[in-house]
Amino acid sequence: MAVTSEGLEKFEDMVVRAAETTAGQVKAAKEAIGKVIFGQEKVVEQALITVLCGGHALLVGLPGLAKTKLVETMGTVLGLDARRIQFTPDLMPSDIVGSEVLEEGTGGKRSFRFIQGPVFCQLLMADEINRASPRTQSALLQAMQEQHVTYAGTRHDVPRPFHVLATQNPIEQEGTYPLPEAQLDRFLMQIDVDYPDIAAERKIVFDTTGTEESKPKPTMTAEELLSAQRLVRRLPVGESVVEAILNIVRAARPGPDTGDLGKLISWGPSPRASQALMLVVRSKALLDGRLSPSVDDVLEMAEPILKHRMALTFAARADGETTEGVIGKLKTRIG
Repeated sequence: MAVTSEGLEKFEDMVVRAAETTAGQVKAAKEAIGKVIFGQEKVVEQALITVLCGGHALLVGLPGLAKTKLVETMGTVLGLDARRIQFTPDLMPSDIVGSEVLEEGTGGKRSFRFIQGPVFCQLLMADEINRASPRTQSALLQAMQEQHVTYAGTRHDVPRPFHVLATQNPIEQEGTYPLPEAQLDRFLMQIDVDYPDIAAERKIVFDTTGTEESKPKPTMTAEELLSAQRLVRRLPVGESVVEAILNIVRAARPGPDTGDLGKLISWGPSPRASQALMLVVRSKALLDGRLSPSVDDVLEMAEPILKHRMALTFAARADGETTEGVIGKLKTRIG
C-alpha cells in the first residue's frame, strides 16, 4: 500500500515529538546523575549513550573514581533493578547465572527448581571482571549477546532492558585473566575513567564528608528507557555520516587499503564496530537534543568504539605507537 505525503508528514511529526520528549527525559537523567557523580561528565555521557543504544560498556579506571557509584546512581535515576558482582578468582559460573536445587513437594515428589543468579537484573555491574577465570567470564557472554542464559538445557530470559557495565583496573595485572577478543567485542564501547579536576574534587570532598550526601532521584522508568532505545533506531542518518562510519572502521583494519597506518595494525574491528558506531552517533545526537547525527559525532565517538576492537603490531608498539594515537591519525583522514 502506497504511503501518502500527508501520512508521511504525520509519521515524521510523531517521530519529532517523540524525539523531543525523549531528549528532555534523557537530559534530565544526565543532570540527575551529574548531581551525584562530580567531574566525570564525559563518562556519564558515554555510559548513558551505551544504555540508550541497548548495549554494554567496559569501564577502565583506577580504584576510587566512582565507577561503582556511577552504576548505582544510574540504576536509581533510570528506574532499573541494579545489582553488583565482585569478580574474584574463585567465582564460579553458577554464582552469576544461578543454580538448581532439589525440592520435595507434596506427596514426596521431588523436582529441581532453578534459583536465579544476580545476572537476572536490568543493570549489572561486573566489578573487576578480569579477576575471574575465563570460564566464569564466559558465563556473561550468552546473557550479554542473546539476552538469555541456558541452564540444564532450559532457557531463562533475562529482564528487559538488560545492560552490563563491567569495570577493569588498568594496574595490578597480577593474577588477572585478560578478556578475550570475542568478549571485548560484546562491549559497545570502552569508557576510560580518569581523575577529576581540582574543582570537581573539591566538590567531592565537601559533598561526601558532610552530614548530608547528595542522593540520586528517579527521572525515568524502565519502560521509558525501552521506548527511548526504540526511538534511537528510528532516527535518520545522512549518507555523509554513513560514509564516515564505514571509512573510519574499515581504515582501522590491517591491509593495503589503509596505507602506511595499516602496517601498524595487527587486527582490527569487525562489522559489529560499524553497527555500534551507527547506534552511538544516533544516541549522541538525541542526548544533545538533535534529531540526526553529524560527522563530528562520528569523530568524537570513534575512539571508545574502536580502541578495544583493534591491536597494534609488536613493531608498532616498540616504536612507541599507541592505539589512541593511531585512531587519532585515522580521524584526521575523515575530518
